[in-house]
Amino acid sequence: MSNKSIPRFFSILLLFSVVLSQAMASDFHVVSQQPVEGDTKWDYLSFEPSSHRLFITHGDRVDVYDTLDKKVIGAVPNTPGVHGVALAPELDRGYTSNGLSSTVTTFELSSLRVLGTLPTEKKPDAIIFDPATKRVFVANGNSGTLTVIDALSNRVVGTVAIGGKLEFQAVDAKGRLFVNVEDRNALVVVDTAKLTVTATYDLSAACESPTGLSIDAQSSRLFVGCRNQKMAVVDGNTGTILASVAVGKGCDATAYDPVLKQAYASSGDGTMTVVNGESYAIEQVVATLPTARTLALDPAQHVLYLVAAEIEAPAVGDGRPKLRPGSFQLVTVSR
Repeated sequence: MSNKSIPRFFSILLLFSVVLSQAMASDFHVVSQQPVEGDTKWDYLSFEPSSHRLFITHGDRVDVYDTLDKKVIGAVPNTPGVHGVALAPELDRGYTSNGLSSTVTTFELSSLRVLGTLPTEKKPDAIIFDPATKRVFVANGNSGTLTVIDALSNRVVGTVAIGGKLEFQAVDAKGRLFVNVEDRNALVVVDTAKLTVTATYDLSAACESPTGLSIDAQSSRLFVGCRNQKMAVVDGNTGTILASVAVGKGCDATAYDPVLKQAYASSGDGTMTVVNGESYAIEQVVATLPTARTLALDPAQHVLYLVAAEIEAPAVGDGRPKLRPGSFQLVTVSR
């Protein structure tokens, strides 16, 4: 090889390495499907990185799944109509939003021991812990309010009135909370210290019925899953819609991987869309399972977890399909 050829050779090798790494980053596929006993009604999934545990809400309980041992290792019981789980590992606390009883169950994260319940307003749904204020925010779907819990004293310390049907939440860990308002096509910003609404972003130009929500906290960008088969990328500082990306039908969750710089949208039609977090180009559409509409991300291993159940009878109108009893399962997606 001549001296002139060496730089060209290394340029080609570098280009090949970049293309290969990008291809590997987007080569996601279903690596396992595992049955999980219990009800086929579910909502949010939450992953706790330090313990490698996945919290699976379904029916009146939260199953706790060890992703290393690949088995259910415990449960938080008596959580009627549970929707979500907020995790505060620094305080060894967990919180469940119980939609049917309008309560939050508090439990010890390490032992799963139930510590008590706290009241909320009607139909608590999304729930999240804000590390900046050490507060838990509960989105009450039928009341249009946020119930605020001080995680240090384990007391309800306030209510934030927003209005509308509240859905997913995200925090930037700097004192701001974002919450989707599904029936108003809006994204509302809340000051987590002052408990005041500071902005309302109109998403109607790109997004109908916003549900899923995740954040790139470093750049203050929000990834909003919408029922019109779009994912809106929103500037958290200004409310500017930066992009509108096509996703599957029945999207109910998004996640963002800050290392791979990818956003993910899971949809009930059995697809998970992988989106480049900088160019907003679609990198891959992964075939999952029908009904696998929600997901949680293991940010260290870059693994995504979804749940699904077999359809016994198709949906009627705007309703959901009838699901086969005993068919609930955990779906793992990885590279």
